[in-house]
Amino acid sequence: MSIEEPTDWAPSSGPVVVVAACQVELAVGRPADNAEAVEEAVREAAALGAQLVVVPELATSGYVFESVAEARSLAEPLDGDTVTRWTALARDLGLVVVGGLAELAGDELFNVSVIVDASGLRAAYRKVHLWDAEPDFFAAGEARPPVVDTAVGRVSTVVCYDLEFPEWTRLPGLDDADVLAVPTNWPAEPSRMSPTPAEVVKAQSTAMVNRMAVVCADRCGTERGVSWLGGSAVIGADGRLLAGPSAMAVPAVHVAEVDLGLSRDKRTGPRNHPLHDRRPHLYS
Repeated sequence: MSIEEPTDWAPSSGPVVVVAACQVELAVGRPADNAEAVEEAVREAAALGAQLVVVPELATSGYVFESVAEARSLAEPLDGDTVTRWTALARDLGLVVVGGLAELAGDELFNVSVIVDASGLRAAYRKVHLWDAEPDFFAAGEARPPVVDTAVGRVSTVVCYDLEFPEWTRLPGLDDADVLAVPTNWPAEPSRMSPTPAEVVKAQSTAMVNRMAVVCADRCGTERGVSWLGGSAVIGADGRLLAGPSAMAVPAVHVAEVDLGLSRDKRTGPRNHPLHDRRPHLYS
């Protein structure tokens, strides 16, 4: 059987948005220092032309909590200092910020990713799939990933371990997200770091099978004996690495142009479309 492709077919291109994944060294229990480090990275990204900036999971609180009391002391409501500060940055720098924080909601804590622009908080996503000891501190979210129309395209978000579940990351793809922003804290595991970190390969696969750009903002450094991978990366909707990950787990701002046309015209050939070709009635 021969396959002939029409010579006039080509993937659609444009518009193009400049995206940054900010890799930051953070420390639990030092929210002021963390906030300064994040703001410095966001400003560096803006100076490099970024229009959409992603920062890590739990970017202001840190991650390795010793007790629920400590986690609660570092959590904040969604109208607290972090969202207020990121809104001011978005307004001053003309960009969209996506990042993680510990949300205090009544008696419960949630591991949250927020989407913020000049108008304020656009969406808050509570991490659904909790990793390792996280259930000791956080309640699990129950809502699907949001997809928000912004000045830089349709942006969705999940958090870290959520990326491991293809059923979950398929949802923003089906909801026509241009970009999936993933604040993350990936522990460094030597067996999974060469030649490309396994976590980054999973992100590339997520991008490719959904034809949706993926931006992962990871941490670096060591916190209470836990070392972080430093796997921040910007990945195009065709699965190609456009920026990152770093050769070493050090602070970095990875910036790349992302072609949203590849997210919006998901065809992989003149006769194939990875979402339209699905046969969900056979999958259950």
